Amino acid sequence: MKEFKDLNGYNVELSFSKGAFKEKAVHVLVICLYDGKWLLTRHKERGLEFPGGKVEQGETLEQAAAREVNEETGAVVQNLEWLAEYRVMVPEGPFVKAVFVADVKSMENQKTYYETEGPQIIEGSLETKRLGEAFSFIMKDDVVGECLKQIEEDKRI
Repeated sequence: MKEFKDLNGYNVELSFSKGAFKEKAVHVLVICLYDGKWLLTRHKERGLEFPGGKVEQGETLEQAAAREVNEETGAVVQNLEWLAEYRVMVPEGPFVKAVFVADVKSMENQKTYYETEGPQIIEGSLETKRLGEAFSFIMKDDVVGECLKQIEEDKRI
């Protein structure tokens, strides 16, 4: 288990083992690979980030992950795999987010991308790029950095 503070000053615990926390995951984050490149979305307020969001009632984590990617980027995913989960200790009470990695099977234009401006394809390493001004705070903390390292170690990229 890795522990650190996020950019908002909240304590975060990251685990690459399923069921590491007593709380159930209620959010998803999906690291998407598209032809050897990264598929992100541009959130209208936060900037560039991997797709993700809340799990809706009756959905599995996997269903939520696939839906969020499609809504925010128009992508249809395949090879969706659970990668990690992390708990953020916010004043309202902790919440857990599941992290998935997926390959993009196809892309479809959408009439709306909801709270995002649609798909953004990024080439090359995100190690330092993700720290740039255009990227969301979500991309800048150790969760994404550690998950990217794990994906690299697993030879996914």
